[in-house]
Amino acid sequence: MKTIPRAILAAALAIVTLSAACRSKSVENAGGEAPRPAAAFGPAYVTLTPEAIAAADLKTAPAAMRMVARRISAAGEIEWNARRVVHLTSRTPGRLERVLVAQSDRVREGQLLAEIYSPDFLTLQAEYLQAAARAKRQAGNAAEEGPARAVLAGARDRLSLLGVDGQEFQAIDASGLPMPLLHVHAPLGGTVLQCDVVAGDAVDLGTSLFRLADPSTLWAGLHIQEKDLGTIRPGDEVVLMTQAYPGEEFRGRLALIGDVVDEATRTVEGRVEMANPGGRLKSGMYVEASIRPGGERRALTVPEESVQDDDGQPIVFVKTGERTFTRRPVRLGEHFDGVVEILTGVADGEIVVASGSFLLKSEMRKGTLVGD
Repeated sequence: MKTIPRAILAAALAIVTLSAACRSKSVENAGGEAPRPAAAFGPAYVTLTPEAIAAADLKTAPAAMRMVARRISAAGEIEWNARRVVHLTSRTPGRLERVLVAQSDRVREGQLLAEIYSPDFLTLQAEYLQAAARAKRQAGNAAEEGPARAVLAGARDRLSLLGVDGQEFQAIDASGLPMPLLHVHAPLGGTVLQCDVVAGDAVDLGTSLFRLADPSTLWAGLHIQEKDLGTIRPGDEVVLMTQAYPGEEFRGRLALIGDVVDEATRTVEGRVEMANPGGRLKSGMYVEASIRPGGERRALTVPEESVQDDDGQPIVFVKTGERTFTRRPVRLGEHFDGVVEILTGVADGEIVVASGSFLLKSEMRKGTLVGD
């Protein structure tokens, strides 16, 4: 076997060293920051055969300037609209004769929920009937009619505070007899969140009976990062995504930005109010929110699928020849609908690999797609 002359061997080693240095320098110039050693990536570029390009099914797209609208991401949970939640308590001492609903039942506005036997209620009705009879007798009496009507109005107000409604007053007036039981009605339509009593329970003034919530409008409580507070404003559009309905968007408006930064998470409470037709959204659901502040700006973007992660370094593959692709470290900006902003590493108009970039990265690391 022939011995390779030392001069030829030294020249070959110098060429290899110069080639590696040129590759490292080209990546540094393109990316705007010093890359890691080339050994961590494999080759800096590759030239593929036509057969290899067809096998990889590579598709390309230009890096392009476009108008984009900023998106702020935040996680959160669906909550009941606190303005549409009511807590019903007993307005008089007595005994529950009937409880007509249970927890999780759906009720309509005005529906009868329970009946209470109350001696105090019977006494107030008797006073009302006596006042009504007196007012009727004193009608036309200039001296007595006014005071009689005042006493009647007071008796009616005391019954109203117990929850007696207009139809029930009409029934009392028509019959001239007191109602035997005090009715508890739903003040709004919704869901029974809590039922604290059963028939036969004794109740005092203020005893908890039911808690109801109207699910037609809900709140989403968001956890907004402190760094994003300077960008968003109340009234900004918010798009919500849930695990229950993948790919479906629910829209609302940012109604409130809190005044306290959580010391542990460095987030601020945000509140979104939204309609809930059909009751599909449920209190307690986790949501991913995209807050969309007003205004647009120009940004250099590439398709999201163009960007690959190589040991923590985002990279793209730029077409630098008819069948040659160069790996470029890039610095990313914001993500938008299907595209990502490129701050450094790629110039406007350069062609990047979109579909197939993941396969290209994998094969380049293994060195199996090195062609010509």
